[in-house]
Amino acid sequence: MFYHLFEALDEKATFERAQAHCDVPCGIYDPSTAQISALTVVRMMDLMAAEDHDGVAHENSMGRYITVKEEHAEKAKHEVRIIWGDYFKKDKHPNVDELVHKIMQLGSTCRQSADREVGVAFVAAINEFSAIFWETKGVATKKANAPYAPALEMVYPNL
Repeated sequence: MFYHLFEALDEKATFERAQAHCDVPCGIYDPSTAQISALTVVRMMDLMAAEDHDGVAHENSMGRYITVKEEHAEKAKHEVRIIWGDYFKKDKHPNVDELVHKIMQLGSTCRQSADREVGVAFVAAINEFSAIFWETKGVATKKANAPYAPALEMVYPNL
């Protein structure tokens, strides 16, 4: 009944149709989850390199580090894909596609290896993505070292 009433009103009134840019029109996007996940990847690589190579405790720790590293690499990739797919518009940000592709490749390489330099490059690429994201929101950014290991330089909104 209400549907027909609203449909009749819609035909008579000239209301502009509401549109959303994503599946849920919340407008809440933030690359910080991807950044923290990428930092976690590097932290796990550091712990793997520092681990004593001795006995069952070593095997247990390595298994945990590897699992967390892979989960967080995938989480970072997922978060970037969501923002890229739901928020960015190709006509306004044509270079973001290449950057996202680079992030996806670096994230996959982080999962496949324990090469810290690749992890650091993953963090840097996600920082670049974050800087572009905040620029689109009109929010200035600043760079500062993360307050926890591995204490890499991060891009933060300057609020």
